[in-house]
Amino acid sequence: MDLVAVEDIKRVKYRYLRCVDLKQWDELADALAPEATADYGTPTYGEPLRLRGREAIIGFLREKLGTGIITTHSAGQPEIDIDGDTAKGVWAFEDTVLSPEHQVVIKGAAFYEDTYRRCEDGRWRITHTGYTRTYELMYTLKDLPSLRLTANRWATP
Repeated sequence: MDLVAVEDIKRVKYRYLRCVDLKQWDELADALAPEATADYGTPTYGEPLRLRGREAIIGFLREKLGTGIITTHSAGQPEIDIDGDTAKGVWAFEDTVLSPEHQVVIKGAAFYEDTYRRCEDGRWRITHTGYTRTYELMYTLKDLPSLRLTANRWATP
């Protein structure tokens, strides 16, 4: 097994998650191949989302998870199989989405099923990412009258 490639693939997935949470869209774009696709199987938007192309993925995330939304995405327990310059990975995944404006919290879990390609520059990039929820829950912050958001990186003073 190519352990260097496995570590490189882990790093590109972790970068993808970090960049979403920190809204670092340009760096996120570099983690995705131009032809990348994404299937986000979340009930929040009704039908599963199917996005085609890096620009469509970045555009969706920028619009839906901008500075008014706080997110935390975590993935681990990767199962990565490499076949030359392509690879497949399955990741256990949990996330929290907090919308102070709408006073709602969404939490969920899933298993990402990704594909990767080693590009001409030698770097691994995501060619497909997607999941179907194992669960998702939503609650309103109004149900938690004592809850106070004590830190928000994107709040205006």
